Amino acid sequence: MSDPFAHLIPDARAFLADLAKTNTRDWFNDNKQRFETELKTPATLLLDQIAYDLKTNPGWQVTPKLFRPHRDVRFSKDKTPYHTHLHMLWTITGPGLQTGLFFGIAPDYVKAGGGIMAFDKEALTRWRAAIDGPTGDIIAKTCADLADHGLTPDQPDLKRVPAPYDKTHRHGDFLRRKSMTVWADLPKAKWPAPTKELPIVFRRLQPLLEQLQAI
Repeated sequence: MSDPFAHLIPDARAFLADLAKTNTRDWFNDNKQRFETELKTPATLLLDQIAYDLKTNPGWQVTPKLFRPHRDVRFSKDKTPYHTHLHMLWTITGPGLQTGLFFGIAPDYVKAGGGIMAFDKEALTRWRAAIDGPTGDIIAKTCADLADHGLTPDQPDLKRVPAPYDKTHRHGDFLRRKSMTVWADLPKAKWPAPTKELPIVFRRLQPLLEQLQAI
C-alpha cells in the first residue's frame, strides 16, 4: 500500500523552488490554491498522524505546528515576503525541559531532527551544569550512537567554552551550545514514505529527548 503522503515532498520542493524564483505576493496569491492543496493540507494531516503516534509515549503531551509561510520582515534587510521552506514541529511537553521533533522541506534539503532549538536562561544554566556532571558522558554517548545512524548535531553556538568551565573541558563542544538539536538528511529514495521514515528517525531520537527532558 502506497504512503498517502507520497507526493508531499516532491510537490513541496517544486512549489518552493518556483516561489524562490520570484517570491512576490502576487505570485503567491496566484498560486495560493496550489499551496493549500499540495503543501498545507497534506502537511497538516501528516502533523496530526505523527502526533497521534507520538502520544503513545507515556507522559508525552504532543502539540503539532505547521510554520506559516509569511516572513517577518519588520527588522530584516531581506524584504522577500515568504519563506522558501516548509517546516513542521511537534512540541513535546513532559516532566522536564520542553523538547521538539522537526521536519523540514526546502529546494535544497529534506531534514528530520529533534532536541531543543534554544535554551532559555534557566534551561541553559541547567544544561551546562548537567554537561559538567555525569549527564555529560551520557549525552555524549547518545550523540555518538545517533551519529552512527546519520543524525548529527548543529555546530556549537559559541567559539569558546564559557566561564567558569575549563577551556579544555572534555565536553567543551556541548558547553559551547545554546541549543541542542541533531539532524538527518532524508534520502530521496525515502521521500515517498514519510509516514514510515519519520517515525524511524523519531524513535532513534527518543533517548536524547528523554535525557534532555530530565535535565
